Amino acid sequence: MSGRSESKSGIWASLKRILDALLATAQNRVELFAVESQEEKCRLVEAMLCAAAVAAFGITTLSLVTFTVVVLFWESGRLPALVGLSVLYFVGTGIAWRALHSRLKARPPFAGTVDEFKKDRACLRADD
Repeated sequence: MSGRSESKSGIWASLKRILDALLATAQNRVELFAVESQEEKCRLVEAMLCAAAVAAFGITTLSLVTFTVVVLFWESGRLPALVGLSVLYFVGTGIAWRALHSRLKARPPFAGTVDEFKKDRACLRADD
């Protein structure tokens, strides 16, 4: 009779250890997600502030440069000056767009959490 009771308590203890390990893993993943969430939020705010500053200073600079060039070429060729500056601004916009696009694609959000879940699944599959 006592062998059966020890067996039940041994199974219960093993089950509790397994459950504790699962909860510890889940807690670890949730904490990692929380940290990465905070990092992504800070990164997004930084990117938005930088983009706003670049836009504000860029528009001001482009306006003043355009005005200066048109005044310099007022008599001899203001139309070619405006066309040339327009092409230059268009090319600059394309370069800036590509840089922004590559920056946003550089690192997917929550990459650490996703990697940890992939490792967990790989370990569980290896045990089968």
